[in-house]
Amino acid sequence: MKNFDSIFKFIICGTDTDIGKTLISSFFVRGLNSFYWKPIQSGIESQTDSQTVETLSQVSKDKIIKEAYVFTKPLSPHWAAEKDQKTINFDKLKLPIVNGPLIVETAGGLMVPLTRNFLQIDQIKKWNLPVILVCKSSLGTLNHTLLSIEALKRRNIDILGLVVNGEKHLDNPKTLIEFSGIPIITEFPDIKKIDSNNFDILWKELDIKNKLITLLNSKIS
Repeated sequence: MKNFDSIFKFIICGTDTDIGKTLISSFFVRGLNSFYWKPIQSGIESQTDSQTVETLSQVSKDKIIKEAYVFTKPLSPHWAAEKDQKTINFDKLKLPIVNGPLIVETAGGLMVPLTRNFLQIDQIKKWNLPVILVCKSSLGTLNHTLLSIEALKRRNIDILGLVVNGEKHLDNPKTLIEFSGIPIITEFPDIKKIDSNNFDILWKELDIKNKLITLLNSKIS
């Protein structure tokens, strides 16, 4: 089988805040033994998302790339920066060069402003990596997810697939595929104990790596 490690580089973003991006990022970081980068962290009340991913994924510390910006308040990056009297320099948001897979986790949803005249989706476009879009399984997901997909498609941003996070829903995944044409990588279950061991079990059960390879092959065939 072809070695895909060099192109296992994805942006994980969500349809809303608190959608489970960091949980899913930890899952992919663990499964791919990848590098992880959260360029902008807004809010440091408990711990940063980088610290959470390091704890949950149990990858080596050197694979957790330091954030470009860490802001004090849990606000949209543009306002969080202003509150801390900082200015985002986009040169600091250039993708890190790593030898292996990379997971980039965004802050908040696609349309949150990074500055007063630049949206996060604009930065995603600049990065030019496939997007894995995390959405919830429950009520409200159809509207939020289809709007997010439409925004990405309008900018010709490559969407690798969806991760539906939460308690299994009998219709929403099917409806999302029917209306968007975007494949679902997996339906991530609502698990009681979140740790690296359960991540390993789920990674194999859900056959994630082979699904990623299939989706990547479909892009280049």
